[in-house]
Amino acid sequence: MAQSNHKVKISESEWKVMKVIWESGTVSSAEVVRRLKPVTGWKDNTIYTLINRLAKKEMLRIDKTVSPNLCIPLVSQRRYQREERKSFLQRVYDGSLSLMLANIVEEGSLSSEEIDDLKKILDQNGRGGKKEGPCGH
Repeated sequence: MAQSNHKVKISESEWKVMKVIWESGTVSSAEVVRRLKPVTGWKDNTIYTLINRLAKKEMLRIDKTVSPNLCIPLVSQRRYQREERKSFLQRVYDGSLSLMLANIVEEGSLSSEEIDDLKKILDQNGRGGKKEGPCGH
């Protein structure tokens, strides 16, 4: 998968399309329509328009040599999530992850299980380099 220095923003609707594509790897455009139409209520043309928009943003490539066309992700979900997280942290918390976490903890919006998970992640990363947490991060 191509991993250029990709700093493009996608809309909520485009995110839904990419989620289907990321879950599938490579998927036909018809399958994307089949999976999204019942949960979104969008018309076929709306979904095809979103696919084309994502191709213009270089989030995916459309293979038009086969019918139906194939949608191939060019940016991984993990990479896009990382870029969005960094952008959000910079914009809302001046880049401070600890400030964001402090706000979340102070609001009392974390369950005991989430706090335990965070402690485990911090313990693992503090003692031997980065290890993937329960969310694959």
